[in-house]
Amino acid sequence: MKKLTLLAFCGLFLCACGADAPAPTPPPMPQPETKVDVPAFDAQSAYDMIQKQVDFGPRVPKTKEHAACLAWIQQTLEGFGAKVEIQTGTMTSHLDPNMPIKNIIATINPEEKNRVLLCAHWDTRYIADQDSDSSKMKMPILGADDGGSGVAVLMEIARTVQKNPIKLGIDIVLFDVEDQGEPREGSEFRRTEMWCLGSQYWSKNNNNYRAQFGILLDMVGSRGASFPKEGVSMKYAGIYVDKIWTQAQKLGYSDLFVNRDHGQIIDDHLFVNQFAKIPTVDIINLPQSSRLGFGAHWHTHNDNMSIIDKNTLNAVGQVLLRVLYREAASAL
Repeated sequence: MKKLTLLAFCGLFLCACGADAPAPTPPPMPQPETKVDVPAFDAQSAYDMIQKQVDFGPRVPKTKEHAACLAWIQQTLEGFGAKVEIQTGTMTSHLDPNMPIKNIIATINPEEKNRVLLCAHWDTRYIADQDSDSSKMKMPILGADDGGSGVAVLMEIARTVQKNPIKLGIDIVLFDVEDQGEPREGSEFRRTEMWCLGSQYWSKNNNNYRAQFGILLDMVGSRGASFPKEGVSMKYAGIYVDKIWTQAQKLGYSDLFVNRDHGQIIDDHLFVNQFAKIPTVDIINLPQSSRLGFGAHWHTHNDNMSIIDKNTLNAVGQVLLRVLYREAASAL
């Protein structure tokens, strides 16, 4: 009986001391980030390619400036080792029932199955409908930022990839006739289907092209830019928004790639998401305090080289390179 009592007492003592309780599970150790060599982005080269586009003048469809710039873009991308195709077609526009479209499609590493879509629009606005000078509102704009910056960053990406081979398929699509829609009334756009005609056409006529994800650049070169998490991007490609913004923050660009939600906007990525079914993110300047919703130079004659900032170009280009090379290493 004494032995039983002693055993019972010891059992109670052990329970009271928590000897039978499971040891707390230690928190998982943070996994070290996979090291991936990422080349440097040349912001000066991108800046020079914006200047080259601006030197042609406004790139409005059906003009000689538009045709000359197209020839230069094609020749330059081919010089960077890309296979370039000009996709032609027509769409109904408020300006022309048979608006000609010339999308520029550059393919890098066509043998690779894992592919990423990079896109921007290369045309510029036919009128400066937001300009403060009413006498100049019907004149076309140079579009250094709105058109020129996205094109230049992607062309510099192509040049960098040629010099630093990557095991990833990259398709650069430069959409035409993005910026020829009707002027908006107040804060509302009239007939949204009149905008982004090039991306609408490509998204419906791309031979069932597939990519893991897409990134659209629009107005990514101005001083003081702010890139929030835009609504359409979050709806269709939220997982990639988070990945891209995380990489930007790791590079120290959280002041540009801000952790702020923004409402949905009409841009080329809307139609790529809806029609081509490719989850596509829009990196676009949407300042929080803007009267127009976009940068103050949007659709005005102030959209010229004076507002282009190499620091902004560098941030966007370096983030894209980090995303691409980490995707190639399966480390994104």
